[in-house]
Amino acid sequence: EVIQQTREAMGLNRPVLVQYFDWLTGCLHGDFGTSYAYNNSVSTLLLNRLWPTLKLSIFSMILMLLIAVPLGMIQATHKNSLVDYGLRGLTFFGVSMPNFWVGLLLMLFFCVRLKLLPVVCSGGDFQSMILPAVTLAFAMSAKYTRQVRTAILEELSQDYVVGARARGVKEWKILWLNVFPNSLLPLLTMLGLSLGSLLGGTAVVEVIFTYPGLGNLAVSAITAYDYPLIQGYVLWISLIYMAVNLLVDISYNLVNPRMKEKR
Repeated sequence: EVIQQTREAMGLNRPVLVQYFDWLTGCLHGDFGTSYAYNNSVSTLLLNRLWPTLKLSIFSMILMLLIAVPLGMIQATHKNSLVDYGLRGLTFFGVSMPNFWVGLLLMLFFCVRLKLLPVVCSGGDFQSMILPAVTLAFAMSAKYTRQVRTAILEELSQDYVVGARARGVKEWKILWLNVFPNSLLPLLTMLGLSLGSLLGGTAVVEVIFTYPGLGNLAVSAITAYDYPLIQGYVLWISLIYMAVNLLVDISYNLVNPRMKEKR
């Protein structure tokens, strides 16, 4: 009798197609149902966890750019030198390291041994974001360092660089005023893809550091068989991913002078 009452309260006694169309209609109004595990609105739960994950993703992207851009430029300007080979080896090592292993090593060193940072991340302060952001930025910086190197080397082989050198323009001006801005344009699309992936792919890191983000919420929903919350999470991440990539495409058309000339 209790089971039957619960089925009626949740609407599970209705046909599956009716349940689906009711859920779809609710999604159009921002209602993704009620969580089984938390007994709360799915939209409210996702909104509460969105901001911590967004902060973590943006912070890790900034860290990644601060590491990848200088290293990529050093590699490109010292092509086939010992510095280039050494940094290439480091980037290969960084790409090969899984995020969960890097996170555990950082936690062991900075939290357990040195006791500089908290083991449990609350998500409300800056300290709680440091280790998760560094963990996420580690592998990304290795990948983007190689991309920056390739992009800068491609720009250095362009005719306008040869012409600028022939006119006696200083090398640092060519590098920073011409080559560097143009080489970053192809990376905009990759940055958009990475940001979208971060918003939906930080689950492992968030669980390791007990960070209260969307990924941690998704893992708890999966382990609790909380289907409304899982459905809402997947739909949210899909919409955010598409929105981020749309903004990147628009910004690429705005900042790329070649696209302006075509229009």
